[in-house]
Amino acid sequence: MTSSAERKLGEKIAAELFRDPDYIDDPVIDEYVLGIWTRLMAGARARGELSPELDERFAWQVLVGKDRTINAFALPGGWLGLHLGLLSVTATRDELASVLAHELSHVTQRHISRMMTQQSRQAPLLMAALILSAIAASKNADMGQALIVGSQALAAQQGLNFSRDMEREADRIGLGVATQAGYEPQGFVGMFEKLQQASRLNDNGSFPYLRTHPMNIERIADMRSRLPEKARAPVPEPDLVHAIMVGRSRVMSNPGVDALRGLVAESESSTFASSGRARQAGGLYAAALAHSKLRDPQAATRVAARLATVVAGDAAALRLARLLTAEIAFQAGDPARAAQQLDGAAPGRPELILASQAQVMSGRAAEAAQKLQTWVAVHPKDAQAWQVLATAHTALGQTLRAIRAEAESRVAHLDYKAAMDRFRSAQEIARRGGADHIEASIIDSRARQVESLLREQALER
Repeated sequence: MTSSAERKLGEKIAAELFRDPDYIDDPVIDEYVLGIWTRLMAGARARGELSPELDERFAWQVLVGKDRTINAFALPGGWLGLHLGLLSVTATRDELASVLAHELSHVTQRHISRMMTQQSRQAPLLMAALILSAIAASKNADMGQALIVGSQALAAQQGLNFSRDMEREADRIGLGVATQAGYEPQGFVGMFEKLQQASRLNDNGSFPYLRTHPMNIERIADMRSRLPEKARAPVPEPDLVHAIMVGRSRVMSNPGVDALRGLVAESESSTFASSGRARQAGGLYAAALAHSKLRDPQAATRVAARLATVVAGDAAALRLARLLTAEIAFQAGDPARAAQQLDGAAPGRPELILASQAQVMSGRAAEAAQKLQTWVAVHPKDAQAWQVLATAHTALGQTLRAIRAEAESRVAHLDYKAAMDRFRSAQEIARRGGADHIEASIIDSRARQVESLLREQALER
């Protein structure tokens, strides 16, 4: 199976995952995951595990889902899925890096392609159908059971339940990649033990065909034997930033009222004050965000202030506390205060997205549009930035630019048909006269490119 064919298959599956209700584009969590992922990619390049061809052709993108299950999975073409449930149980960023390194190694070693190559020419289409069927089964059991039948189920099991040899290879190479990237190898053992426990105690059958790492005692022992003596010490306390990410994941993956009240209660328990600094940081962050979700901004602001005190001296953690305070103000319906709190903040993606949303709502759409236009010029695949930019252009009365930004957000999510509909609408508006000729020219050029992508999809069917 060629790398080009694998990339196209992966895009088909990713396009459906983008539409899945569990898909989440959270700038704070995405930035954190991307930081780890970027280091792992650099480690794979340094070790020679990632060839220049795959580096260029594959997507190398991690899609985050709100699912509470402890799972991550690799898809064809360099797409990976990560459930917030997995992030929420990690003790350190080394443990999260170990999972991503394992899945990265499945892709760099072409495990999916190697399994598919052993099957018939129809295997790629069957595989795409079965992956989507497995996702459907997690939402609607009857629909999933209707789709996953007969030879299709057999094909999925053979295609995505990697062989023991491939699992060991992903373990071994993933360990080397993570170590090369500067992560502690002990994270592999710690995470594998958590996955083993989860599969034994919390297995609810979700995503049965997307499981790429069935844990077992032999593999854990094998990883232990590969660790140098100095790496076999107990897992250290997590850093403050990772603890905060765990806290955010707990809220985002389980937004029910009872769960949110439980997080608030944890921060008010009699033993909370005596717990470690990292645990306090994660607990207070989760409690503040939970208060905000429960529509109690005053309590959320008070807890966020406690968080700032706990993380004082840690610049990265203080940044996240400041972001949280602005987010609380925004969710409380005070965009002007949220925008004011982020004025002069570090130019990261979380600050950009939240500040731009707040500026649009508080009458500063022109300022937001200018910053977002600069951002998307460098990051054209940022669907959320394009969508906020569309909102800014709409507020400014720039209809043509707003429609084009909406189309670009659809392109970023691989929904070429919806993008083409918007480009055609923009072209119709331009033909009526009075439009920005430069913008109209850009729209015509992009419409031709997307139309070409649509024709390629039609030929593949």
